[in-house]
Amino acid sequence: MAANGTRNVFYKLIDNKHFVLSIWIIIAAFYTYKCIGYHGVNNYLIFKYTYFNALHGQNLYAQYPQYYFDSNHYGPVFSLIMAPFAVLPGDLGLYFWQIFNVSVLFWAIHKLPLDTTKKNIICIICTQELIVMLREFQTNGAIAALVILAWVMVDNKKDFWAGLFIMLGFFIKLYGVIGVVFFLISKQKKQFVAGLFVWAVVLFVLPMLVFTPQFILQSYGDWYHSLVEKNAQNVSMDTQYQDISVMGMTRRIIGHSIAILPVLLTAAATFCISSLKVLNTSVHRQKFLLLCSSLLFIVLFSTGSEYVTYIIAYPGIAIWFVTAPRPFTALQITLFVFAVYFGSLYRTDIFPSYIKLHFINRYALKALPCLLIWLALIAEMLTRKDGEEIVSDYPTQPNIAPTLKN
Repeated sequence: MAANGTRNVFYKLIDNKHFVLSIWIIIAAFYTYKCIGYHGVNNYLIFKYTYFNALHGQNLYAQYPQYYFDSNHYGPVFSLIMAPFAVLPGDLGLYFWQIFNVSVLFWAIHKLPLDTTKKNIICIICTQELIVMLREFQTNGAIAALVILAWVMVDNKKDFWAGLFIMLGFFIKLYGVIGVVFFLISKQKKQFVAGLFVWAVVLFVLPMLVFTPQFILQSYGDWYHSLVEKNAQNVSMDTQYQDISVMGMTRRIIGHSIAILPVLLTAAATFCISSLKVLNTSVHRQKFLLLCSSLLFIVLFSTGSEYVTYIIAYPGIAIWFVTAPRPFTALQITLFVFAVYFGSLYRTDIFPSYIKLHFINRYALKALPCLLIWLALIAEMLTRKDGEEIVSDYPTQPNIAPTLKN
């Protein structure tokens, strides 16, 4: 009886989105406090000073060792996004920044057309990657949220607003441009294209209303040069913390540099062909696979991918698994367990440290389980017929506007 009672309490907690959100916020606050104690807030200082540098007309992409080390690689509009956090006194900005990142990702996941339990399970699967991101004060949780929200808007026939999330992700960190592929499942393609155009103009001009137009135009040019330099550094630097991608993994395994372009072209062609397979589909599983493929693709085939970037990929893995038809196949279970244990939990104490240091970190093998799942879902997209729905418990999602209202 006691066991049944414990199990019932567990199921009630898993089915309670407020409980899971509370846990995420507590985790965010804890790791913020911990990082402040160890003075590990360098990335946040880079983000914070994008606002103050823009305010004083200083180069957004230069190095300012008096404030932080390394340099900024985010678009000019990011300076405006950081403004409300940068002006907060003391350490408040640090805490609110972290809580904002976990909240917006949680919100995006809970806008998916799934029942609450499934959405909470997706969050739980992503928790370890969320912790990795929180330790570095990164933006990748919000970037993942923007891609998911763009998909949600298309799924809810709010295609004009999908353009906002796609362009916002693009103008912040380029990754958001992957959402353009959701045009394939759009039922209102004219609205979708109009949204991309209108929001691109708005976000391009918006920083000019706060800072000078001349400064912002110069900053776009500086941003381009900083990204070119960053890409060259990612490929050439002999470090375990950069280029955690398919190309980086391959380069480390064979022991010398490789030609990146053929890999990218092959991956892009595979991504495009599989995406075209779901053109105008009404099958939710196929549409979910397109979202999952997009989230994995931008991490697996970017030389800018780091360990903290995988908070973008793991929602894709979680959605792929949770929305799979029942019963799960042996391959699906094996790939999922491999991805969770060897790709995510390997950073914890439950994983052998020798394998972690001498194999996974050394050869960037964090990318391997994600690559295998990406190939598996690509195969499913290419082979599955666009017939009747294969999962019966996708609830109808109500129409939503791009606000924080539930």
